[in-house]
Amino acid sequence: MKIRIELEDNIVEDEIIIKCRQVDDTIKKMQDAILDITSSTQKLSFFKEDAEYYLSLDEILFFETSESSIYAHTASDVYKVKYKLYELEEFLPRNFLRVSKSTILNINHILSISHNITSSSLVQLNNTHKQVFVSRYYYKELRRKLDDIRQFNVGIK
Repeated sequence: MKIRIELEDNIVEDEIIIKCRQVDDTIKKMQDAILDITSSTQKLSFFKEDAEYYLSLDEILFFETSESSIYAHTASDVYKVKYKLYELEEFLPRNFLRVSKSTILNINHILSISHNITSSSLVQLNNTHKQVFVSRYYYKELRRKLDDIRQFNVGIK
């Protein structure tokens, strides 16, 4: 596979073109990875007390419902969000995954998973004391997504 970067001063917007004979799993994973990288720098409005904050999605560990509101958790803080979980699912990048009825997790921040066959599994997150429970219903999809990421990362080394 060849990778070529061409610099042009007169373009208005960056463009990535993938030329291939056919769209196979590797090409699809490359496309998804590029989309994840570009969308994770997207910023949303978050609210705390009387202030509005603009944070990168990379900073968000997880979103959760609590007392009929949606909150975004970072390693050190919690912010209110003016979206429903199902609305967030529609536009968040692929590294965000629903892991229970009340939680969407940024899988890029997973440190460990303590799997429990009979109940929820516990996810420890990087650089924080915060943790998330993954329901049995969503556990398989989380494992599949983590395996896909691991396979892709091994394939590009």
